[in-house]
Amino acid sequence: MQETATYRNVAFEELAVELFAHFQRHQVVTKCWRKRNGEWAIQDAPFVDDWGEEEYKILVGCLKNTLTTGGLVYGAFQEGKLKGFVSVEADFFGKKKEYLDLSAIHVSEDLRGHGIGKKLFAEAKRWAKEKGAGKLYISAHSAVESQAFYRSLGCTWAEECNAAHVEKEPFDCQLECIL
Repeated sequence: MQETATYRNVAFEELAVELFAHFQRHQVVTKCWRKRNGEWAIQDAPFVDDWGEEEYKILVGCLKNTLTTGGLVYGAFQEGKLKGFVSVEADFFGKKKEYLDLSAIHVSEDLRGHGIGKKLFAEAKRWAKEKGAGKLYISAHSAVESQAFYRSLGCTWAEECNAAHVEKEPFDCQLECIL
């Protein structure tokens, strides 16, 4: 994939449900990180995360908002088909206003494990650092596979938690990556 993929900014005009026609947002989850009595532990939490047209419509709206407000939407394409993307919001937050929010990063199920996510994450870090951020904030899926991915990239527990993210996704792990 890495040799035949192209990586580039996604234009506002491209953002439509059709862009995701060859994108497989599917994940079979068996174990997740959960906080119990103030301690994180792995526990059984089986479910299938599988997006349909309604989820893609919501995603398109979110990504359009990201671009409209000055954020980044960056994609990985194979043979002209979207196979991975990352988005970073442009609004700084935190006590020191040093965080930018990595609002999404996904790789199509058929191409996971080929380094696409790492390349997308690197671009998110580069862009955020260029904008003056000190850290990326990630409200990350708690599946053990997702957490292993973020940990392999140097992410750690967030020093500050974004209350809006915690409220919206109480089972997510709140992480940060120093830039």
